[in-house]
Amino acid sequence: MTLDRLDALEIRIRDLVKLVQDLKRKNVSLEDDLRLARERVAVRDDENRRWEQERIDIRSRIEKVLGEIDLLECLDEPKEVAVD
Repeated sequence: MTLDRLDALEIRIRDLVKLVQDLKRKNVSLEDDLRLARERVAVRDDENRRWEQERIDIRSRIEKVLGEIDLLECLDEPKEVAVD
């Protein structure tokens, strides 16, 4: 009976060792995945900042052009002169 219990304990320990090894491998894999995901997020953040700055620059240029068009329209409007 004691040998049976010892055999069962040995099997359980082997299973636990195998489980720990599997978990360590999965942990390494997950850490690699997380590192790659963080790198992709950083790249996307940089791209988003560049796009946002480009959007701001384009908006500013369009507003400037619209302002110049408004100025031209003001110059083209006929002026009414009061005759006394």
